[in-house]
Amino acid sequence: MVTADILDKEVKFLPGVGPKRAALLEKELGIKTFRDLLYTFPFRYADKTRIYTVREITPSAAYIQLRGKIVRSAVVGERRGKRLTAILNDGTGSIEIVFFQGIKWIQDKIIVGNEYIVFGKPVLFNGRWSMAHPEISTVSEAVTSRPFGSVMIGVYPGSEKLRSGGITAKTFSRLVMVLLERHLDDIRESLPETVIRENRLCQIRTALKNIHFPSDMHSLSAARYRLKFEELFYLQLSLLKQKNARMKGSRGAVFNRVGYAFNFCYRKLPFPLTNAQKTAIREMREDMRSGKQMNRLLQGDVGSGKTLVALFIALIAVGNGYQACLMVPTEVLAVQHFNSISRQCAGSGVKIALLTGNTKAAARKEIDAGLRDGSIDILIGTHALIEDNVVFKRLGLAVIDEQHRFGVAQRAKLRFKSEIMPHILVMTATPIPRTLAMTFYGDLDVSVLNELPPGRKPVTTIHATESGRGKVYRFLKSEIGKGRQAFIVYPLIKESETLDYRNLEEGYRTIVEEFPPPEYVTAVVHGKQTPENKAYDMALFAEGRANILVATSVIEVGVDVPNASVMLIESAERFGLSQLHQLRGRVGRGPEQSYCILMTGHRLSADAARRIEIMCSTNDGFELAEEDLKMRGPGDIEGTRQSGLAVELRISSLSKDSDILLHARKAAARVLESDPMLESPGNALLQTQLEKLRDTGKGYMDYSKIS
Repeated sequence: MVTADILDKEVKFLPGVGPKRAALLEKELGIKTFRDLLYTFPFRYADKTRIYTVREITPSAAYIQLRGKIVRSAVVGERRGKRLTAILNDGTGSIEIVFFQGIKWIQDKIIVGNEYIVFGKPVLFNGRWSMAHPEISTVSEAVTSRPFGSVMIGVYPGSEKLRSGGITAKTFSRLVMVLLERHLDDIRESLPETVIRENRLCQIRTALKNIHFPSDMHSLSAARYRLKFEELFYLQLSLLKQKNARMKGSRGAVFNRVGYAFNFCYRKLPFPLTNAQKTAIREMREDMRSGKQMNRLLQGDVGSGKTLVALFIALIAVGNGYQACLMVPTEVLAVQHFNSISRQCAGSGVKIALLTGNTKAAARKEIDAGLRDGSIDILIGTHALIEDNVVFKRLGLAVIDEQHRFGVAQRAKLRFKSEIMPHILVMTATPIPRTLAMTFYGDLDVSVLNELPPGRKPVTTIHATESGRGKVYRFLKSEIGKGRQAFIVYPLIKESETLDYRNLEEGYRTIVEEFPPPEYVTAVVHGKQTPENKAYDMALFAEGRANILVATSVIEVGVDVPNASVMLIESAERFGLSQLHQLRGRVGRGPEQSYCILMTGHRLSADAARRIEIMCSTNDGFELAEEDLKMRGPGDIEGTRQSGLAVELRISSLSKDSDILLHARKAAARVLESDPMLESPGNALLQTQLEKLRDTGKGYMDYSKIS
């Protein structure tokens, strides 16, 4: 018979809590059980290993301990303004300690002439040091009251409502102490002994005791490592197990040859593929020859040639008698891909079709017939591809570009477009740091394009402010005079489409005044245009009939104009690093030197200044992604928040704990090598823990069930 886990017990049954405090803890901190309380960790620690002197206090001092004699004590004020003040002197100086609550209890505790240790945050008030509501104890009490001998006091999350309800930081710490004193020996180990031993981890009981009440920095460090490792281990174990389930259950069409069209188009290339492109194609070809369904992520920086890789993979499908589709997020991008792929495949005999929401009924009918009878080899389109009435005769490959712009359910629909399971390739131009890729796409195989095609020059990035606007406009005119073109982009502020439109309209008027027709032609693109007008202005610029394109960030993805050599980004401080890098990627696509000008105001926040500095220092999208992760954390990185994680991260950080994550992933892989589905009795604990995490995980998505 399996006994109940003590940590699943409701927190109201812990002495010192009760129903009222339990309700408050749940409302303010989400604490419902003993486990929730125990896994609410301190966010910092106050060091009680050192006694400071009054003379050593500085304005930057945090919580400190002082030891001295109370030389004076008095209650002053009336009713609500009543307070107890006392003067503590340690021989180097004096500090006033003040209490506004619990006055009677403190008054009885303090005896003038006796020595005390006080612990609190000193502040300078009216020219003298003061400490409000410090902890105060006799010297002997200070030693004996340390839980488990700890000299480092945890500081926990709190709120005004908690404090009003009697749950101060000290109370919270005492509740944790009561829980550990009563039930430490009842806490069950949550990792197998082999994993603990192989990775030199401390036991869970030791870790939980020392994370709350560390006796020194070494014990705290060991506790943190154990708890972080466990979170990341189960996260990776879950993802790798999902991958095993998918590999076990999915059969894929076997593509044994590359075929005529592949070789024909390869010979037509005007330049050689990069080594990274060749490696990616080789990896995907191996996947598609294996008999298993390919499920691969292709990461490539802007301009690295992902579309070309996708084309050659699609041609392999065609060469083996199958169809392929490419789904992209915007009509502009779909048209661009259709045109470039049609040019590349001209003369190969491969039939390519374009399907978007604006495809006319007659053309749509023809496309539907061609898909069903197999005469259409490659279909390129938008969300229209996943509509129920789009049916392929023999879909062998589905490619999803800019995949973060499609929901998981939308992507999953593609796998049901054919009787067989198509191979899946998802692509992103948003570089994702390795730790995030392993976590958010941990069940996918990953290929990386980290080289630019031959002939491309790195874009020169320049920071300019309002005072240099005249110089910037003169530079634009000189580039246009050389026959080049320029983008001018205004920020898209989600809260106010009206404001976006007005900013762009004002900017457009300014540009037309500075660059007057007929000498200059300026096109404009924004979200309020009809598709026809937007397509017309885009074509005007793409075909070289307009010198300047004024736009909102709708052009972030999907415009390829090799002749454009300048990207001017207005109010660049309003953009994130990822978006700035995507916009910069719209230029530098031809053989000429290109420029990205980041126009900002004179006053910048520290974060904005850092973003601008990073943009000017590197063109490496992966380096930028790492910096973005450090600055903003994983939750905000574009394209990574696909669904909830299998494990709630309470103490570990994907951005700060990459080394631990790598160790945890290797440990999880070792476990699954001999038992891919955790079916052996020896791994029952791991299976139980994963099921428990799956039951409690917020928004958990099993990626093995989708492609």
